[in-house]
Amino acid sequence: MKVMHVEAGRHLYGGARQVLYLAEGLTQRGIECAVVCPAGSEIAARLPHMGIPVFPISMGGDLDIALIGRLRQLIEDVKPDVIHLHSRRGADWFGGLAARKFGDIPVILSRRVDNAESTLIVNFKYRLFDRVVAISNAISEVLAEAGVPEQKLRVVHSAVKTSTWERRWDRIAFDKTFFAKSANKNSVDGQDAKKAPVIGMVAQLIKRKGHRFVLESIPAIQERYANVRLVFFGRGPEEPRLQMLAAKLGIEDNVTFAGFRKDINHWLGCLDVFVHPPSTEGLGVAVLQAAAASLPIVASRVGGVTEIIEDKVNGLLIDPESPDQIAQGVLALLDDRETALEMGEAAHKKVVEQFSVDAMVEGNLKVYNELLSEHESVLLARTMAKP
Repeated sequence: MKVMHVEAGRHLYGGARQVLYLAEGLTQRGIECAVVCPAGSEIAARLPHMGIPVFPISMGGDLDIALIGRLRQLIEDVKPDVIHLHSRRGADWFGGLAARKFGDIPVILSRRVDNAESTLIVNFKYRLFDRVVAISNAISEVLAEAGVPEQKLRVVHSAVKTSTWERRWDRIAFDKTFFAKSANKNSVDGQDAKKAPVIGMVAQLIKRKGHRFVLESIPAIQERYANVRLVFFGRGPEEPRLQMLAAKLGIEDNVTFAGFRKDINHWLGCLDVFVHPPSTEGLGVAVLQAAAASLPIVASRVGGVTEIIEDKVNGLLIDPESPDQIAQGVLALLDDRETALEMGEAAHKKVVEQFSVDAMVEGNLKVYNELLSEHESVLLARTMAKP
């Protein structure tokens, strides 16, 4: 079997990293893979070292209609048995249209977001795909409600390599790296850690992720933990506005905008509480990473997050856009470190059991085999129907 993957992401964020895991896992199982991705992307640089063929091309997003022709040429050259489209930014629409020239090749789309689409778009777009793989039950339900036939839908959860996130670095190094100005002033060794707890969030700095509400929760947390510190890992267009809000709230000295870091797995385990308060979320790979690091988690009760976090069992669920509930959740975990530890361990256990890379790879492979079996049956029926 040969699978051609199409991924439009330039950075190894959630979706592109899942493609990396999937291509590696399939190759280890003897499945031949080829990955089409943007020239200069991180995944294009990483895959050749794994022995996986990569085809870097120009990918200009939703307006790059010429992408159809480039993908058609690659399909002719690669001759895949299955085409798996992994992202938006034109890869979904144009990938589907390109593949339809080759009507005998099954086409799969991975859907990673839970935002609604218009009926017009749904009626046309999803005809292009033989299967739609949702990364959570929540996304599958959104698609079904929008009119995507249920027989096309499959759920395969995204995955996390737990071993990547289990490493612990000492808090003094963390403090000096992310809070250099206060490194000497506020030691975080031993009992002093209770006086200067660290809250963290990993997400693109975009509105729907809810960074603003985390900032607005800090003054209430400071009433009990005056030296509480907050670190945002990620980049995005909201950063200037968030920095202005931190200054307006008078908490800029307690907040670090750490940007996108490739070594985040070295530092995540140093947090006291992980927060993830988006207004919408397909699944929440950052939540999986935090759970793999055994962190106590406060997260929004939205989308696929509830498939990872069970309220008061392996984390705390809150309503989105609620600084008050964020503060209450964080304070509850800081006040009761024993319960926080137990929730973190329960979160880690669930990720190991239900969100492993092996499970994700096997889930997608099952979809491929299912489609190829159907395709063979159709070809056989056509052959037998000929006079």
